[in-house]
Amino acid sequence: MERDIYEEDHEAFRDLVKDFVKRYVTNATIEKWDADGEVDRATMLAAGEAGIIGLSVPEEFGGAGMLQDYRFRAVVNEEVIAAGAGSLAGAFGIQDDLAVPYLVHMGTQEQKEKWLPRMATGEVVGALAMTEPGAGSDLRGIKTTAKKVDGGYLVNGAKTFISSGATADLVVTFVKTGEGNRPDAFSLVLIENGMEGFDHGKKLHKMGFQGHDTAELSFTDVFVPEENLIGGVEGKGFVQLMMNLPLERLSIGVAGAAAAQAALDWTVAYTKDREAFGERIIDFQNTRFKIADMATTVDALWAYIDRALLAYSKGKLSAEEAAKVKFWATEREWEVLDTGVQLHGGYGYITEYPIARAFLDARVHRIYGGTNEIMREIVGRQIAGKR
Repeated sequence: MERDIYEEDHEAFRDLVKDFVKRYVTNATIEKWDADGEVDRATMLAAGEAGIIGLSVPEEFGGAGMLQDYRFRAVVNEEVIAAGAGSLAGAFGIQDDLAVPYLVHMGTQEQKEKWLPRMATGEVVGALAMTEPGAGSDLRGIKTTAKKVDGGYLVNGAKTFISSGATADLVVTFVKTGEGNRPDAFSLVLIENGMEGFDHGKKLHKMGFQGHDTAELSFTDVFVPEENLIGGVEGKGFVQLMMNLPLERLSIGVAGAAAAQAALDWTVAYTKDREAFGERIIDFQNTRFKIADMATTVDALWAYIDRALLAYSKGKLSAEEAAKVKFWATEREWEVLDTGVQLHGGYGYITEYPIARAFLDARVHRIYGGTNEIMREIVGRQIAGKR
């Protein structure tokens, strides 16, 4: 089914992204990222030079100024994931969908001037630190504190499962600045690489996204100057997180749809090429039925995602709608990928094949950004009229 949400500017941008992918995303670079456990800084700088990261950074700070139109970011996800580079798509997503928006939408003028130009070029890599060893989806359960002192705050605590955590130069960090667990007891602060007492910790070994670093972070009496308080206002951290969650969850849904599309394309190509008992795999009725299911699911998924993309661009994607997108898209992604792996036979289990890597990458989509169980709870409570 033909998609019709992209305009001439988006397709011109797609050509630019395809050129970047052709130049920088190869089997060799993917293998290197996987071996190193991170995307190298040279690739991030190249993406900045090509203009495919920092898309929401205003032009006055060196970005593309595509503040609200997420379709450009969707194009990046589609093309990078189609090339089998899920880890690179993940690194771009953390930069553009999790770190940059807090500065663009909520940062002070001084914070924007200091950080956004270098984030747009890839010189500064950002991360978002919310999850802790004892607090995941329940953010009000965090223990990391920021105690007010003369000129700033002393931060103590630990974070875990932080994407881009090992390589980040700047970490948007969720901390407690007040007592209890009321929304106004939390704030967001910018913690910089090199601050005394800030330890990036070890990289965590994951079953997927091997080429995108995930780390534990620890803070021991880290002095954070007052000017590093996001927006310059204490007690707004919980509200600030809630404001960006629809974008984060939309981005996961888009990545899921892109992975499902890629899985369909890889599976069609493989089953047309591979033979068994003197026939192409795709000539068996069972294969055609399975692929028909995959193709129809992908079409329906894009129709839903495209509607969400347009809603977000109009400022009308609510938290509940974003939760629906996130859990439904990633559930469908998993179904399509699982079928694709099965139709690849033994080769679907070999990580040299992109579908195997995509299958492993996809598993976390139903966990991070809020588990799919939490997404269903958000939707169910809204329908039931509960706050």
